[in-house]
Order: sequence, then C-alpha cells, then structure tokens
Amino acid sequence: MAEQLKAHQPCPDCGSSDALTYYDWGSLCFKCGEKKVTKSDMKPNLTKVQSKMTNVHDLTYGSVVDRGLTRETCQTYGIGVKDNFYYFPYYNGDTLVAYKKRNTDDKRFSIEGSWQQGALFGQQLFNKGGKYVTICEGEFDAAAAYQMLGSKYPVVSVRNGAGNAVQDIKANYEWLDSFENIVLCFDSDDAGRTASEQVAEILGTKAKIFKGTKDLKDACEYNGQGEGKAFIDAWWQAERFTPDGIIDGAGLWDVVNQPVELAKVQYPFSGLNDLTYGVREGELITITAGSGLGKSQFLREIVYHILNNSNDENIGLLFLEESVKRTAKSIMSLAANKPLHLPDTEATNEELRSAFDATLGTGRVFLFDHFGSTAIDNIINRVRFMAKALDCKYIFLDHVSIVVSAQDNGDERKALDEIMTKLRMIVQSTGIALFCVSHLKRPDGKGHEEGAATSLSALRGSGSIGQLSDMVLGLERNGQSEDLKERHTTRVRVLKNRFSGLTGPACALYYDRITGRMTETHEDKEL
Repeated sequence: MAEQLKAHQPCPDCGSSDALTYYDWGSLCFKCGEKKVTKSDMKPNLTKVQSKMTNVHDLTYGSVVDRGLTRETCQTYGIGVKDNFYYFPYYNGDTLVAYKKRNTDDKRFSIEGSWQQGALFGQQLFNKGGKYVTICEGEFDAAAAYQMLGSKYPVVSVRNGAGNAVQDIKANYEWLDSFENIVLCFDSDDAGRTASEQVAEILGTKAKIFKGTKDLKDACEYNGQGEGKAFIDAWWQAERFTPDGIIDGAGLWDVVNQPVELAKVQYPFSGLNDLTYGVREGELITITAGSGLGKSQFLREIVYHILNNSNDENIGLLFLEESVKRTAKSIMSLAANKPLHLPDTEATNEELRSAFDATLGTGRVFLFDHFGSTAIDNIINRVRFMAKALDCKYIFLDHVSIVVSAQDNGDERKALDEIMTKLRMIVQSTGIALFCVSHLKRPDGKGHEEGAATSLSALRGSGSIGQLSDMVLGLERNGQSEDLKERHTTRVRVLKNRFSGLTGPACALYYDRITGRMTETHEDKEL
C-alpha cells in the first residue's frame, strides 16, 4: 500500500503547479505522467500521510454541479465523496484494486491500493466489443462524455493524464482493439493533441480524433457549460486517423472529380504525343541513342517548339559537348530554317537578327558555359540555379554520360546513380521538366549507329536511369545506310512511359540538310 507524503506540488518536468504527488516510493505527476522512483534514504523530508483502502460503502454519491454531472452518472462510474475527497475507483476485471483520491477544493491527488494493477478508469463497466468506445484524459471527463452521449456508448479514461497515455493504451490494447471505432477525446491543449497523435499511431485506423468546435478544453467544460449538443456533433464528426503521408480515399472526391489536366505544351511530333500526351512539368525525360544519331538536334526541335508554344516559361540549356556559340547558332537555325551553325550556310544580317530575336533575344533562354567543368556537383548546382533563380520550367542536359566520364573515381555505375538521384530530387522539389541525354551500351552484333533497336536494358549504368526517369525515349537511325532517305530518318521509340503506360514505336523524323530541320514523316505507321 503506497504511503502519500505530500501532494499538490509543482512538477519540474511539465511545469504544472500542482499535479505532482510524493509517495514513499518516489513521485508521480498526474498531468504529464512522469514517474520517479527514489531510494528510501533519498525521500523528501515531508510529513507522511498513511493511506488505506476505503470501503466502497463508506462513500456518498451525488451530483457534481460545477461539471454538470448527475448523481446517476456518478453512481455508474462509482465516483463518491468522503471527507472532502472525490474517490475514483480503479478495477482489474471485476475487482476493485485502487482509488485515486482528489481533494474537492483543489487538484491534490493521492492513491489508495494497488495502483499498478488498475485498468482504464471505467473499463469494468463495459463488455469487450461494440461499435464505439471513447477515451478521455481524466475521470470526470469520461463521466461527462458518457452522460452527454446519452449513456449509450462506453467511455473510459487513461489513468495518469496525457503524458502517460501511451503506456495505458498499450497495457489495455486488447480490450480497446475489440471495438470498431475508438474516439480519442483528450484535452485540446498541446499535451492532449500530442497524446492523441501518439495513441492513434498505436491504435491505427480504428482511431478517430475528436476536434472540438467550441473554445472549450475538455468534455467537462462542454458538459458544465451546457454545450452537450456541440460535443455530440463534434464527436460524430471525429476524423479517422491516418498516418503521415496516408490519405483516406473517401475524402478525395473533389480531387478526382476534376478533369485530368492537359500538358502545358506538346511535343512537336504528333506520333509522340499520341503515346506520351505531351510534356509535363515535374517529369524527368531521358533521351537515349547511339553516338552521332541526332539526339542534340531532336532536343533543339523540342526547345524551339516549347519556346513558341508555352506561356512565356523560361528554358535552360546545358549542352556539354559543344560551345555556347554552337548551341546558340543551332537554336537560331530553327527560326531561320537553315543550318546557321555550318560554315557554308549563307545568311544576311537581317536573317541572323530575326532568328536571334525569335529565340535567344526573347530573354527566355539561358545557356551554361561550362568551360570544361563537368563535375557532378557543379552541374547539379547549375540545374538548381536555373530552376530556382532563373525560373526555368524546362531544362535540357546533354548529356549525363559526359558528366560521369569526367569523374575521378572511375566508377561509372556509382557516378550515374549519384547524378540521376540528385537530378530526380531537383525535379521533385522544383516541379521542372528536365530532359537528359544518356548514351547506350554497345550491343552485340549490329550497332546502334546501324539502326539497332534501343531498349531500357541497353542504358548505361546500374539501371538508375530507367528507374528514376518518368519517360525514356529511344532514337534509332541507320546512319550507314546507302539509301539517303533511310540514312536521314530517325525513328522515335517510347521505352518507358510512367504517365500513360503506352510504349513502342512513336514516329519517324526526317532530317532535311537544306533547312536543318527534323520533320515528322507518316510514310510507315508500323515503323
């Protein structure tokens, strides 16, 4: 039997001014639940008070006016009064094992009996199983909630306040889990809200968290101020607990009832759009092909198309295999409809100026002059700068393979994993559409330069490129064909398509040496 030494003391752990009680074995805070066991020679020098188990028949039962509790409710829960103390009975099964005593004039608590054997307050009143059970933070709150709910549903209370709620729930988990719904009705202060989340994590999706609609702290305040209807309404509206990151599908109607948004811009080739549904922000698109098969020209066509068909979004270009001058002239070539980057192409100053104004002169195109510096962190920082500081919504990196080959450690697979993971993170955090070029492994037999088919398995590295990309497009061309048209026709294959799942041959693009442009040809739908 515990001996109370002194009650109504300040708690050094939670800051409560009167919730700590000292016993012969140590101390217990009835607010935060902090329990400390001390050696006999370390007890505080306080006046001892002998506690004895009170006979239940020695208690008187009546209403608690300031809390709105009726005599009937108090009798149901066994809340009695003797010598200016409220007595709250705690049971183990059907056996009364302890009382928590509270002075009627203040918040001083003490314990009689075998406190550690007690279950939840009020648990002995209700059979296992049922539709609902409600858990409150205090004994009076449990009685008040039970009364406001028309004495229809089980209501219990944790033993030691919010701070020790998790231990109480774990100790009585089997009984609580027998109910279909468990409503957590803790105090509306920080400690109560924290305890609700912690307890809900244990109870899982059966848990519902009560969120009051009035500026009232607990069930007693609702009952004492005649706000029973407001309490009942909030109780029925208690939200089912879902762990962080988990969304209840039942609440998504307003989301799914909206039409699927179209991509802000399309690809310049209809066959590709048929499978991909356009270019979406927040996606990582990888372009792959053998060496010298027109990957850069394919990217330039997309750049120029976005420039002319987007709502003033900025574009960032990191073409690492060529100078800024070459990249700039190649982009201007599309507007001029002639390959300005070639030395034998003639163009007037007026043509050059017009092409410049239509592309670079718009102020929407930003280029990276790498000066041979292709360290992974340097490239990553430039991509992030373009996205964050320059507000580029579409960024083109040609190509990751040259970045990887420039690393000192010589581990290509590791370097590819590193840069692709970092690029994926930038896409996720900024919402940009990022186009990356990657080279292929050399195949057995006919090479990619002779028209060999592309595949995800042919991507360089450990597979991170294919895994982390939302879209993978393979370009195929027989650059050694004796047939001129065949030699200048590139076939585009969708290798991965996270958006629609549609893959396979998409379109054929013919490169005109006179105009320097790639145009879609519909000569062969089977490809």
